[in-house]
Amino acid sequence: MAAVTQAASSDTARLSLDKPIYTISVAAEILAVHPRTLIMYEHLGMVVPHRTPTNRRRYSQRDLLTLQAIQRLTKTHGLNLNAARYVIRLLQTLDAHRIPRPEFLADVDIAHVRI
Repeated sequence: MAAVTQAASSDTARLSLDKPIYTISVAAEILAVHPRTLIMYEHLGMVVPHRTPTNRRRYSQRDLLTLQAIQRLTKTHGLNLNAARYVIRLLQTLDAHRIPRPEFLADVDIAHVRI
């Protein structure tokens, strides 16, 4: 019974992370960037927001977490966007194989990042 409850709660958490609720202006304000920056990230394939039936962009919590990880790598660590994508994929591989990360990348949270 406890396993069913845990599975249901993890499904609810996953749904809430992927629910598209933020408009481009709200997402830009949360991330402290210009909305045009989010459009640029979309064109580069860094994040793909959900589209409403009227073709408006909606960002999920997972999208914002992905963008925050990218910002940390570009602003704090001085990487360009392609390098940030590469490092995130490497960190995901390290975490999947339970290999310790380099200490200088310990501050990059990629637990919910999808690239």
